[in-house]
Amino acid sequence: MARYKTYDYRQRVLLPVSLEDQLMPGTLEFAIHTLVETRLDMSIFEGKYRNDETGRAAYDPKVLLKVVLLAYSRGLISSRKIEQACRENVVFVALACGQQPDHSTIAGFVSSLRDEILPLFRDVLLICEEMHLLGGTMFALDGCKLPSNASKEWSGTVAEFRKKKEKIEVKVAQLLEEQVQADRRQDEPPGPRGSRQQQVEKLQRKAEQIGQWLTENQPKIGAAGREKQSNITDNDSATMMTSHGAVQGYNSQALIDAKHQVIVHGEAFGDGQDHGHVPPMLTGALANLQSLGHKPDYFKGKILTADSNYHTQVNLQECQELGLDAYIPDRKFRNRDPRFATQKRRQVRRFTLKDFRHDEVLDRYICPDGKVLKLAVKRVLTHGHLYRKYLAAEEDCQGCPLRPRCIYAAGAKRKMLLVPFGESLSRQMVEKIETAEGRRIYPQRLAIAEPVFANIRINKRLDRFTLRGKIKVNIQWLMYCLVHNIEKILNYGLAYA
Repeated sequence: MARYKTYDYRQRVLLPVSLEDQLMPGTLEFAIHTLVETRLDMSIFEGKYRNDETGRAAYDPKVLLKVVLLAYSRGLISSRKIEQACRENVVFVALACGQQPDHSTIAGFVSSLRDEILPLFRDVLLICEEMHLLGGTMFALDGCKLPSNASKEWSGTVAEFRKKKEKIEVKVAQLLEEQVQADRRQDEPPGPRGSRQQQVEKLQRKAEQIGQWLTENQPKIGAAGREKQSNITDNDSATMMTSHGAVQGYNSQALIDAKHQVIVHGEAFGDGQDHGHVPPMLTGALANLQSLGHKPDYFKGKILTADSNYHTQVNLQECQELGLDAYIPDRKFRNRDPRFATQKRRQVRRFTLKDFRHDEVLDRYICPDGKVLKLAVKRVLTHGHLYRKYLAAEEDCQGCPLRPRCIYAAGAKRKMLLVPFGESLSRQMVEKIETAEGRRIYPQRLAIAEPVFANIRINKRLDRFTLRGKIKVNIQWLMYCLVHNIEKILNYGLAYA
């Protein structure tokens, strides 16, 4: 008969573990531990605590910061998952020095970093500067849209919310009336009555939530002067279109140095359009770089690349004022790229603004068929640019033989001509991108920006924000940017490898 080694799960085992030995040089946890202990200014947390004489001893912010940074690097964004890791994962146990903060402590710590996250980010950026990881000659700006802890079903205008509240109240009244009728007949079994009561209470809570929101908030007005959709669960977020459909979330932006792809500034915006993101991103980056000792004219003569979503008058104007050598193409620049000339395209050439003759005396345009387009709007904001709008008469366009070359918008009944207002920075940028130098520089954006977002979204598995409100979401985004930069220090800064 075969013999096996005996085992007994009731047996107690004492495992000698050196916590310090678990943090091996060359690993990210070692880099995080070393930086937090020796280089980051943790005195910024002292003002939050008032327990020097009375009260319970608090968890050291160093321990909490290390644990959260390592968790984010491994795709653990849930505070409950981080709590579990501090109990079961030996690396987290070592980094927390055997302490086991619960999920509420971890979540509260992250949410409270409003005033501390930017100084911490700048401390890490200073280390990158000291190790010559910043090239300081070329930058790329890009962003990714991520869902937040909010439901897009709770989005709408103020009028829509009022209508929804009224419909809920009507439904509640209907259910209560049905209950009264059932009580009079005394023929309703106890099961359905209980479910109806629960349904009534649930609807009443929704109506109260909508009513409270309406009393505390005002309509959100967009750049065009029209009301935008609000959100009851997180009014700082916005409904954004992505390649995977619509999400309710934030547009996470990062300005990246080209040399080693270090993030010099990051910020989350509750606006899916990039039409106005260049000014706040450059302002934030300039503040970070000035904290490292650079001058206010740091960006003068430096190169900035961004995709066509940033091609607006506001963004181009900011680049011009800062002296940036920007390369931000318009949406149609690929159609003009000679490298795509061999691809099959429509044989019919469409009319452009150059095909319309401008009558400067009467300020009107003459179309190729000789019809007149009159000035309709002197100043209109479209996609971040100012235009003058000219319209043709509807009867002139209905039977026009040149209509297929002139009107190509679905459902359009007449020609609308948008003429750039005043001096157009857009036209200057288009001409700049068309040059050989522009065609050479702009494609470098992909190699600078895309790997950064791939690292954060794929390797770090950031697929959503768990907090609500721009301030807290921005903390989470900067924490991920901070982890990304620490990895750069680990990979290229030999002192921490």
